[in-house]
Amino acid sequence: MSRLGRVTDSGVGRALRARVVGWLRVLRDDLWTVRADPLPPSTWLRWLPHGVLCLAGVLGVVLGGTADMQGNGHLSFGPAVLVAGAQGGAVVLGLWRPVPAWWLALGAFVTGAFLLHRHLGIGPETYTWPWTAAGIVGLLLVLLLLALRVPTRAAIAALAVTVLVTFGLESLLTGEEYDDTGAIAVPLSAVVVVVGTALRGRREARAQLVEQTTLTAEERTRRTLLEERSRIARELHDVVAHHMSVISIQAQVAPHLVENPPDELKENLAGIRQNALEALTELRRVLGVLRSEHPGPGETPIGPGGDTVDHAPQPTLDRLDALVENTRAAGREVTTEINGERRPLPPGVELSAYRIVQEALSNVLRHAPGASAKVRLTYQADGLEVEIVNSRPTGPAPPSTGAGHGLLGMRERVAMLGGTMTAHPWHWDGFKVTAFLPDTPPSDGPGTDHTTAPRRGTS
Repeated sequence: MSRLGRVTDSGVGRALRARVVGWLRVLRDDLWTVRADPLPPSTWLRWLPHGVLCLAGVLGVVLGGTADMQGNGHLSFGPAVLVAGAQGGAVVLGLWRPVPAWWLALGAFVTGAFLLHRHLGIGPETYTWPWTAAGIVGLLLVLLLLALRVPTRAAIAALAVTVLVTFGLESLLTGEEYDDTGAIAVPLSAVVVVVGTALRGRREARAQLVEQTTLTAEERTRRTLLEERSRIARELHDVVAHHMSVISIQAQVAPHLVENPPDELKENLAGIRQNALEALTELRRVLGVLRSEHPGPGETPIGPGGDTVDHAPQPTLDRLDALVENTRAAGREVTTEINGERRPLPPGVELSAYRIVQEALSNVLRHAPGASAKVRLTYQADGLEVEIVNSRPTGPAPPSTGAGHGLLGMRERVAMLGGTMTAHPWHWDGFKVTAFLPDTPPSDGPGTDHTTAPRRGTS
């Protein structure tokens, strides 16, 4: 053999030995442990399976095994009750520590087989050996508990060891006639391991599905929240950009309105104009980052260099009548009520109030067929209260293709302004949304959530 061949064989051999050693170490970690692994309660039956297993271990394995080994196996009471007690105790122990329980059941089996082998042939009839009937029941229960909670490789390894020990005893201890139970115990053990492994896989798959569903819902909510915040920021930016532009123009024109303005006034006005222009430039840069490359319906597209193509002003409450008329044109009865002295509000408050009414009426159209709606605006000393109430729908709601986060967007708007909001079912299957928008900015900083979570949403 060439040197290259010897080197290659040596490398393959080392790699194979390394894999075998690693596999054996994994099995040792799986089957040579006393760690606790309690059997979880059943979904519907709760703790009933635990009680059934305890009764089976005590009554079936311990009492039945003791009587069988005494009567048919001609074993004295002391050894019989010790072996049967270990086999039944393994079933109970398997509820909390399945791996030690399997070792205990296997040890009790070997001990009982040796003790019973000395008494074979005493009676006129043959006796079941090496496994007793109660021992087989205990073994199957322990293997089931083991396969339900250990990896598949560990369950198969435990089954292989059980098979080797069973047939090893039959081949080593011979000379007496007996009814061979190994041929029955081994196939039944294999079936139990397969069933337990399948049930464990099914439970893990369901748990992963629930976890994935939860993560997907959280991710969808987070993405929708970010999109809504970006949209709100874009709208508020347009309002701020308008005022900054006005400030810049006024600062530029102001020196021409005064005869012989002093140089200090010119410098201050020039500084104001420069700061306004810089702020406006920075706002437009932020707008270019926030806005998507492909704007959705109703969003302002972006031209080259980050400038907006469409400079249409954001809606305010002056356009509320047009919004209500659009809803009426869709075949719904909508009434409006304005309480208090109507006055101009900050642009952000006007925009948010308009969007809240718009989203609430859209929800009525989507989720409350045939329902009427009432929009109430109440001007208070410190802000504006917006209330939208819809009556009971006249039929079932059609399937909605929306994202299902309309209320989330309302709450974000209210939170940005430091207001409060409630959304909950109203009389006779109706729904009510109430939001208070203060006309002064919140004092506890941005990002504070001032909303009240609804009990049930319509969006």
